[in-house]
Amino acid sequence: MKLKFIFLLFLVAGVLQGAIAQNFPRSGGGDGGGRERTRTGIPNTLEDNTPKGNAKVSGIVIDSTTSEPVEFAAVALFDSKTNQPLDGATTNEKGEFDLKQIPAGNYKLVISFVGYANKEIKDLKLERRSNIELGRIMLASDVVQLGEVRVVGLAELIEEKVDRLVYNAEKDVTSKGGDASDIMRKVPMLSVDLEGNVSLRGSSNIRVLINNKPSTIMAATVADALKQIPAEMIKSVEVITSPSAKYDAEGTAGIINIITKKSNIQGGTLNIDTGIGNRGSNLGLRGNYRTGKLGMSLGGFGRFNYNMPGKTESVQQIGDNIITQHIDSKNSGGFGRYNFGMDYDLDKTSTLSAGVRYGMRNMNNTQEMTTTSLGSSSLREVDVKDMSNTWDVNLDYIKTIKPQHEFAILTQFSRNNGRNDFDAYRYALDGNLKELLGDEWNRNKSINQESTIQVDYAAPIGSNQTVEVGAKGIFRQVTSDITYGGLNYNPNNLDYDQNVGGGYLSYTVSTANKFTVKAGARYEYTVIDAREKESGALNLPSYGNLVPSLNLSKTFDNGKTVKVGYSRRLQRPGIRFLNPNENVANPTNVTKGNPNLDPELTDQIELGTSFFKKNFYLSVSTFARFTNNSIESIRTPSPVEGYENRIMTTYGNIGEKQNYGVNINANLTLFNKWQLNFGVDPYYATITNNSNDPATLLENSGFVFMGRFRTSVTIGNGWAVEGFGFGRGSEVQLQGTQAGFGVYSLGFKKDFKNKQGSFGFGMENFLKESFKMKTQLASQDFTQNSTTYLFNRGFRFNISYRIGKMNFTDQPRRRRSISNDDVKGGDGGGMEQSSGSQGGSSAAPASGGQRQGVTPQKSSTPDTAPKSGGNTAQPKPGN
Repeated sequence: MKLKFIFLLFLVAGVLQGAIAQNFPRSGGGDGGGRERTRTGIPNTLEDNTPKGNAKVSGIVIDSTTSEPVEFAAVALFDSKTNQPLDGATTNEKGEFDLKQIPAGNYKLVISFVGYANKEIKDLKLERRSNIELGRIMLASDVVQLGEVRVVGLAELIEEKVDRLVYNAEKDVTSKGGDASDIMRKVPMLSVDLEGNVSLRGSSNIRVLINNKPSTIMAATVADALKQIPAEMIKSVEVITSPSAKYDAEGTAGIINIITKKSNIQGGTLNIDTGIGNRGSNLGLRGNYRTGKLGMSLGGFGRFNYNMPGKTESVQQIGDNIITQHIDSKNSGGFGRYNFGMDYDLDKTSTLSAGVRYGMRNMNNTQEMTTTSLGSSSLREVDVKDMSNTWDVNLDYIKTIKPQHEFAILTQFSRNNGRNDFDAYRYALDGNLKELLGDEWNRNKSINQESTIQVDYAAPIGSNQTVEVGAKGIFRQVTSDITYGGLNYNPNNLDYDQNVGGGYLSYTVSTANKFTVKAGARYEYTVIDAREKESGALNLPSYGNLVPSLNLSKTFDNGKTVKVGYSRRLQRPGIRFLNPNENVANPTNVTKGNPNLDPELTDQIELGTSFFKKNFYLSVSTFARFTNNSIESIRTPSPVEGYENRIMTTYGNIGEKQNYGVNINANLTLFNKWQLNFGVDPYYATITNNSNDPATLLENSGFVFMGRFRTSVTIGNGWAVEGFGFGRGSEVQLQGTQAGFGVYSLGFKKDFKNKQGSFGFGMENFLKESFKMKTQLASQDFTQNSTTYLFNRGFRFNISYRIGKMNFTDQPRRRRSISNDDVKGGDGGGMEQSSGSQGGSSAAPASGGQRQGVTPQKSSTPDTAPKSGGNTAQPKPGN
């Protein structure tokens, strides 16, 4: 099967490369008409039968802000009387253009390029043999352009595009010393709980990418991976609510793409960032060097966490039996990430790039779990070790013929080696005395490996249309090897191979009246070979899915934009949901996957409008999302000897979900120094398990409210201050509600006079040592109420300094990379690739304490509650 996929991809690549060679001959070649061609092979006329003359017009197109030449700008010559185009060209790498053999007459010259306002030169009178040199022609940036609205203000926080919203995080003055989850809390439409679990419009079925590519940094959970990305490295966050056919089909709610700070420079720089706080310290180095055609980057980052306590109290009842638990936990550990990248310009249109990323993780969690049931008490001491190392290697070839005309072959290999072990000692309690009853241990080794090859081709049609076509193959291998002792459970080792082949076609057109249409379709075929080592092959069927998308956008002259979008998204079950091994870190709340799960499909419709006037921006969007065959948690009593009140959680395609909501976001800049931003995201959710038996039919519904507020002030002399707050109400689950929460922060930053560094101080949730979150679950057979105490009051001091000087090149080259976004609740290297270029690895204990099987991922779905303060093994929704 792999050979067939690879053969298909290279066949497509060969066809596309041949099309390029046929349609775009080498520079300097004749065209039969004797007309001069530009270096891309495009004739310097609009039509070969244009009337010939001997006049000439030339000039140089310059960016009015940077004074740099504008490459590939379109230059068109119009007859002043008929307004018909007569001749045209594109500027070269120096911004120059040259129109020759023009007949005498009166003309108008129009110069245009994406991101700039059109420039018109009227009343251009040409005589026979005249030679008019226009000199430097300045192009000004266009604030409102086709398919995009840009907010102009102190921080330019938000941009609206036809299929996404862009939050410019680099303007956040308090980001130093924080991590990516701190930034994500401030992004419109996103909800991030206190453990960093991300949801979009109430759904956690999203894809998180970094620089458009995945990585085994997401090996365990999105939440843990975000904690490994320093906030100061993030340039912007893209929220893609209606992904086009170009993206993999996964992510029912949408895609989040984190763009890190990059620069295309001549020369070199070295950034040093460090911070210390009451809960963690960090040190990071980031360097860039470029000379001529060769560019290199080298980075490293390490963080050590400490002073991270946690506490959970719970009451669980099955029939007349009541069990109570009290859990105290402590977390410590560290992680590091290192990366090296190179790119080389083969010629003016072709680039070869490669990168290697390595990450390692070593986290420790200790717990004391006191359990009382049927008049007796026991103590369980658990020591969890979570270790992993990750490799990502990529090699990419990109040929940029001109803007929006590109051919790319992208490859990537990823591997995550994980180890998640625990040792537990169980004692009987009698007053202050404790008697050892026995010990239990578990050793879980996992390998998550993925190989990807992708071919993409994008070509403009005329000046306002673009066609994109491509093919992709993903080959995943996941293994889980478990050994154990002292347990009365029977874990199953699992091998799970998944091969995905796909292709897509996308079409975009932008009209002169600023109306944009983006339509496309993607087809994916999935082949699965899964085996339990104890019971043999699972015989899971292959399946194919067609995923269409349509986005419409209209921008008006007053800055108002209206958008309509429809998309179908696919969620393949990841290893967290598939792994049949029992997670027994907390033996009263056990989780077990279901390898027979099918994918789920979601249809989403959205309508939005945005508008800005001077320094005020407002965006309002409504959405409806319908999911059938939804993968939902199934919680049932499952007693065993010694744990008669045990609850088992597994998963099934039993759910039907509908979400209806609105997102309102506003941004206001006052006096060029003070910025205010707020947003509210209420939605109504309904969920049912579709059971045919009225006795087991479960359904729930209700409103969920979220809101955020941010204010920042530039004081002067390099000083800035920022405040932020976020809150979310209780969230609807199939069998109850998950508690709401709130966070707030205050920060200060001072830039050095030479702008080569800064220092700052930040505080989070500083008014109270902790606060409580209550979660309630109920069914016919059991009730479960838990209270989690969150100790997240934090203080930190940060300092950053840059060494070296950078000189920016004329036009940064576009970089492309693999983007695997097709699995729900998976595991980095094998089943869930969700980010990229950062390297590193994350593997947090599920069930708050230990993961068995192939690094099952903790999710922030409405049926999963946050972990207790420090990854404690606690009774909670979803575990």
